[in-house]
Amino acid sequence: MQFKSALQLLCLLFVLPFLNVQAQQKTKKAGTSLMGNRFLTFNTVIRVNQIEVSRTRNVGEDERPLHTPERVKSFRQAFADGFPGGKMTWSFSWLALNDTSAAYREIRKLVVGYYHQYGDEITFIPGAYFANAYNTTAQVNKDLHDALNIISKMVGHGYRPKSIIAGFLSSENQQYLAEKEGIHVCQGNIWSQFSIDNQDGDGSVCYPFYPSKQHFCKPAQGKTDFVDCVNLDGWSVDFLAGRRTGFAEGFNSRMGVGPIETIGKYGEETGLKEMMHTIAIHFDKGFQLNGFGWVTNCWELSLPMDVSALKDWLNAIRKRWPDTKLITQGEFGLIWRSHYKSNTFNYRFVERGSGIGGSDADKEISWFMNKDFRLALLKKNDGDSPAKVIDFTNYTLPAHEPAEMTRKWSLLGNINQKQTRQQDKPVSIDSLPLAIRSLIISRYPDLIASGKKN
Repeated sequence: MQFKSALQLLCLLFVLPFLNVQAQQKTKKAGTSLMGNRFLTFNTVIRVNQIEVSRTRNVGEDERPLHTPERVKSFRQAFADGFPGGKMTWSFSWLALNDTSAAYREIRKLVVGYYHQYGDEITFIPGAYFANAYNTTAQVNKDLHDALNIISKMVGHGYRPKSIIAGFLSSENQQYLAEKEGIHVCQGNIWSQFSIDNQDGDGSVCYPFYPSKQHFCKPAQGKTDFVDCVNLDGWSVDFLAGRRTGFAEGFNSRMGVGPIETIGKYGEETGLKEMMHTIAIHFDKGFQLNGFGWVTNCWELSLPMDVSALKDWLNAIRKRWPDTKLITQGEFGLIWRSHYKSNTFNYRFVERGSGIGGSDADKEISWFMNKDFRLALLKKNDGDSPAKVIDFTNYTLPAHEPAEMTRKWSLLGNINQKQTRQQDKPVSIDSLPLAIRSLIISRYPDLIASGKKN
């Protein structure tokens, strides 16, 4: 190659590196886009007491013996062995942030080291899952503010978490996070939870959404009720198991990817089979329907399980879906926020049961979730039985959160999947009231054979 002047050569020397940087940036950006990717987020909780309902009040068992530096090291090593290069999110309770014992001082030091070594996220969990059931919104805001300052000082270098883990968190508290603390991602709902643990919160969408100022389970309908905080589910559950109430029929309604309900209940072989079944709902058919897939799990550090089970689970995911991106909760939420500026999502899921626990092998469930409503259809896998509506939650209607501290934070629609009310009896979709059918037709015109007729 010949150059007509030295100026051409100099320009080439300066321009080529610039173009290479631009190309690398585009490639990097494309690799972290929402669509076309499968995402896995993994969280853990470090606490002192089982349920720290406030700064000074506990409900449950003292878990100090279960939280040791040795456990933290083996846990993170199993995670690294199972998914090299993966990043996780560590959440500390109020007491775990402030405990002055040697063990907890060492644990905090270790986790800060993992942030520097692996890029892990370090954040806070208010109330150890159920903050609003035991505290006022004002107190929760104060806990969030003070704990975030503690974490920033603990990590140093201007560190600020990208997200909060909360189990459930009211829309008012999520609004505070976004507007006052500059945090725009919150694990703020546990999809389908009802009559289990210490708080109910059924009624939301299971994938990310911007909550309404009216209720954390309700997607914002427009600018006037919009909360700029991406609301995330706590852990992915089997949809067929999730339609049950608590432990109805001897099954656990939280069964899915969680280790308690799978490995703890059925052993590692069968438990892993159910975990992979739940992931496949999102990474196979769900990926086709939605353009991306997301699975999330919370594996508490205190669980009495060998960490090899964690390693095996992560290895199985990498082997079956090698393109999976294991990133922090905050990173995923911000990727979703970058793609969706408002609640224009339209999620669809289809599952046939695994035959394990409450995942009925003879049934198929279909979920439709958008800003206006969520709809679930259940049918038998015999090829003849018609599908019945087991859930229709109308998000266009007004909603409100409890004014008092209570466990009852669900948003129950016209028909709710848990079937705890007389009106929750499954019905034919064509028998729904005209207004509901019209709303469904506006989104899915092929679902209703009778159209808009009375």
